[in-house]
Amino acid sequence: MSENEFPVLPEISKPSQILELTLPDLKRLAVEVRELIIKVVSTNGGHLAPSLGTVELTLSILKVFDPGRDKIIWDVGHQAYAYKILTSRRDRFHTLRTLGGISGFPRPAESRFDHFAVGHSSTSISAGLGMAVARDILGEEHKVLSVIGDGSMTAGLAFEGLNQAGDLDRDMVVILNDNEMSIARNVGALSSFLSRKLSSRWMVRFKRDFESFMRQVPRIGDDIVNYARKSEESFKNFFTPGILFEALKFNYIGPVDGHNIPYLVRVFEQVKDLTGPVLIHVLTKKGKGYLPAEENPTYYHGVGCFAPETGLARKSSPGVCLPSYTEVFGRTLCDLAEKDERLVAITAAMPEGTGLNIFAKRYPDRFFDVGICEQHAVTFAAGLATQGLRPVVAIYSTFMQRSYDQVVHDVCLQNLPVVFCLDRGGIVGEDGPTHHGNFDFSYLRHIPNMVLMAPKDEAELQRMLLTAVRHQGPIALRYPRGVGIGSEIDNSIEPLELGSTELMKDGDDGVILAIGSRVYPALEAALELEKDGFSLAVVNARFVKPVPAAALNELSARYKRMLVVEENALAGGFGSAVLEFMADEDLLSNVRVKRLGIGDFFVEHGPPQKLRQNLGLCKEGIKKAALGFFR
Repeated sequence: MSENEFPVLPEISKPSQILELTLPDLKRLAVEVRELIIKVVSTNGGHLAPSLGTVELTLSILKVFDPGRDKIIWDVGHQAYAYKILTSRRDRFHTLRTLGGISGFPRPAESRFDHFAVGHSSTSISAGLGMAVARDILGEEHKVLSVIGDGSMTAGLAFEGLNQAGDLDRDMVVILNDNEMSIARNVGALSSFLSRKLSSRWMVRFKRDFESFMRQVPRIGDDIVNYARKSEESFKNFFTPGILFEALKFNYIGPVDGHNIPYLVRVFEQVKDLTGPVLIHVLTKKGKGYLPAEENPTYYHGVGCFAPETGLARKSSPGVCLPSYTEVFGRTLCDLAEKDERLVAITAAMPEGTGLNIFAKRYPDRFFDVGICEQHAVTFAAGLATQGLRPVVAIYSTFMQRSYDQVVHDVCLQNLPVVFCLDRGGIVGEDGPTHHGNFDFSYLRHIPNMVLMAPKDEAELQRMLLTAVRHQGPIALRYPRGVGIGSEIDNSIEPLELGSTELMKDGDDGVILAIGSRVYPALEAALELEKDGFSLAVVNARFVKPVPAAALNELSARYKRMLVVEENALAGGFGSAVLEFMADEDLLSNVRVKRLGIGDFFVEHGPPQKLRQNLGLCKEGIKKAALGFFR
């Protein structure tokens, strides 16, 4: 910035002020917005690369449309940091993703400029169509814009929305942000179709060569060329993505340079006067303006703290670097696949996030990334299983919710041997309520034929994975985000008996029955309570389903009080399974049961350790609950 230029961003306190800016001002503002995004994300972590890629797009939208009147819906929300900054949240942007701060995703409860709460992919078109129809029914006048990334456009939900929008012929605008990336590089024929970049020079040369070739066809060549010239728009659309959206009755515009503000503004001004469904195909570069993110957009899609000068990650603490649950899963699955050629691995656009990138390199013919299509992933796995293969479907817990019907109807009803590996089970942290995996115990355990497990540590994860791939029916295991306790990784693992438990500590005054990530905090709490004169047993439950019946019968006969601890919603969770079994077996007359888990609310964003403290699911919280219950 030269000495005659002044910062623009400090003067922007509301989006209407962008209307007064000149094009040079907008270009300077784009630089300043990127600098702020990089500064805050380097400290707080977040979705860096996608938001850097949409700065000019955001400015151009706000230059033409009024976010207080027009409905602007950001699909997923990974791209919306610039929008947050420019819609009266600049002064709070430093609190991004912190406890009590602003969310990393659009939320109507946070701002009147956020028109729809998002966090999962491909919802913007359906939501936007709903708003457009509501506008027409209510007799209102405003524009509806759905900004959707190319990765989200690979999901069936997006096309369900497009299909009805075209059929209803409603006035709405879909902006397709095409950067050839969702999180990992996009896959599938549709993605290749959308990302076909056609320059005018290429098109001119192609048309010239095409005409030359066709004129050589005897008798009919000249007629074909003349017809093509008369139908130039149809000719062009046949070789561009426009034909797909025109077939869905959208007026297709593009591809458009997503970093050219003057051009974008002109396009949006023209579109503002159009009626009916319009799709604008915008080409952007993920990570634009920050070289490390441009060169490695997958890593910087969702990134932790880093040094902005170098892009290198900041070490949170010195010492031994433990492998994450995700890494242990990926390596163990590779080892099992070496011995069992029936094993195949499936993910939904998250090969790195689920640890299957290791498997993909070692066994490319047995690895399948289906894109952001969780429903398809599950039914695809069911088809593989019918032919004798052992599909392992690795999807984050929160995203597995999208495929509930397929799990029930296509896998469990047929009792097919599909393995579901649910990463990020329980509290995940700063991404907040759309990403916490707090419901999987509840939505999976009641399905007939399903087996459901949760390991206490990395070594037990290995054993559960072996148990799963050998099981002759549907089976799921959920494990948390991040590292475990550093348990020894064993190369000679043994499977577990279904419904078996593990006694971690014996005691006389009562028992804590814990599962998954809460086993070791429960053990630590019991050991500290030992010093206060309480002798409590701690049992690792291992299985949500089948419920550990033998252990519950034995514990009910021995103890008068039982504390059940889980990192899942209490409603329908592991504690509920325990109570149901004991009620059916008439055991509740012998023992009192107290459940400790997550209540009937959505957990906000923040550091996982702090969230668990607030929920009473850390060592101190379990200790406090035990003191009140066993006293």
